[in-house]
Amino acid sequence: MLEGKALVEDTDMPARMQAAATSAASRALDLFDVDDCRAIAGHIKTEFDRRYGVGWQCVVGASFGCFFTHSSGTFIYFSLERLTFLLFKAAAVAAAASCETSSAVS
Repeated sequence: MLEGKALVEDTDMPARMQAAATSAASRALDLFDVDDCRAIAGHIKTEFDRRYGVGWQCVVGASFGCFFTHSSGTFIYFSLERLTFLLFKAAAVAAAASCETSSAVS
């Protein structure tokens, strides 16, 4: 496991899910080269799909910006080591009017 501690910059996730997200990121960084952001993101997404149901999206990189819609209570944006992580569960189209939250990250 990495020595560094994740710095959560923005989230609406419950604390237990936040801990799962940062732990998944730390494990992914142990498994993959830090430059292989695609593999790191895929590992985190797969873990969250398995643990919390399908529909998770993950973006990993040193610099990115985005605007997205997510289901309430499923968003976290944090840094670990030299990378930044964005993890969220996409809002369902039919339920989007009632449970979505839009967020911007840069």
